[in-house]
Amino acid sequence: MAERLSAREVLTALADEATFGELPAPARNAPPDGPLAWPGYDAARARAAAHTGEEESVVCGTARVGGTRAVLIAFEFGFLGGSLGERTGDRLEAAYAYARERRIPVVPLVATGGSRMQEGMRALTQLQRVARQSALTREAGLPQVAVVRDPTTGGGWATLGAGADVILALPGAQVGFAGSRVRPADADPAAYTAEAQVAAGAADAVVPPAELRATLARWLRLLTCPSTTPAPPPEPLGETAVLPTTGWDAVRRARSPLRPRAAAYLDAYFTDRVAIGGDRCGGADPEGMLCGFGTHEGRTVAYAAQTGTATRPAGYRTAARLIRLADRLGIPVLTLVDTPGAANDAEAERQGAGAAIADLFGAVASARTPLTTLVIGEGGSGGALALAAPGNTWATPDSYFSVIAPELAAAILKRPPREVEATADRLRIRPQDLVELGVIRGTAGP
Repeated sequence: MAERLSAREVLTALADEATFGELPAPARNAPPDGPLAWPGYDAARARAAAHTGEEESVVCGTARVGGTRAVLIAFEFGFLGGSLGERTGDRLEAAYAYARERRIPVVPLVATGGSRMQEGMRALTQLQRVARQSALTREAGLPQVAVVRDPTTGGGWATLGAGADVILALPGAQVGFAGSRVRPADADPAAYTAEAQVAAGAADAVVPPAELRATLARWLRLLTCPSTTPAPPPEPLGETAVLPTTGWDAVRRARSPLRPRAAAYLDAYFTDRVAIGGDRCGGADPEGMLCGFGTHEGRTVAYAAQTGTATRPAGYRTAARLIRLADRLGIPVLTLVDTPGAANDAEAERQGAGAAIADLFGAVASARTPLTTLVIGEGGSGGALALAAPGNTWATPDSYFSVIAPELAAAILKRPPREVEATADRLRIRPQDLVELGVIRGTAGP
């Protein structure tokens, strides 16, 4: 179980010194014992207030985190389990509206057991209010970065937590839609943890408490720096700038185990970067697709990079999520193409490979923010093209881009294996061929 800090302790730990200012709570005239006249409800609220020093289950205010101003919403779990009632909804709605008026990001610091039973359906409908405020803030192009604490369950997870653009979780925190008292008796408790949510692609990262302030500050800084200038393509990292002489030479060089991969390019390109993880649909492809935001020459650039393996459906969905988020925030995107193709095993089909690739094609096609692509290795068919920026794709000398792998092309055309190399030439897959064909803008490098 993660350490349970009070709302004020969390705010003190994250906010820059002497920058937190609490927002005024909206007034509400409530009937005795709430909308359901639940016996003893007012007394329970009074005891919770005496115990915590708070008047409600959330504390809302503004502060700077690493120099970036944001609205912080901290849940007080000691106040009736951090549950949401009508007065909670009033405060949340006002906080989101304040953020939109002043064009600053929202940071929910969630620790809640769900909706308040003593207010019945009136409490549950607060989730609709919260969802609307989150949607309006999203439409306004403002980032939402959630920190899910222990516990984060029920509607609080399904709105403020899982509905955020980026989700950071504390180690060991209980995170899940079903709280501990309403799960099946034989449910595996490990499935309801922060670590499990990250593995399932429902959250981005588990962050130790000692690193949370710096991590949150980095995210807020990166997500609040829009730019209309396209990201320049990275310089090639290969040992030679000489273009391949034949199609098969291009294939051989792109498949070399010594060729630099995506991680090397990202390390060279960015002075610092943070990663998003998962497709929010139950999957992640951390070995095949690297996505996140970083600093390049003083400005924020988003990135989606294939790693040289066959890309899984979750990888395509994560890249689509990244591009849509960057587009909404006005941040340019860099994509690195390097894959022999989309994963084509039976499990990939069951996971919706076609739909995932189509979703990425759609995200790229509809993006208004500038996209830049560099092919750094293998460009295998549609599984690679889905990540490529139309009209702004470049290639390194040790790469190729092909409608299909030469071996598969020869097999489909019923040519013997000895003709694979000649088939590679016929496909015109070298970087210089792609320039002549008008498929890419040029080759990267001096």
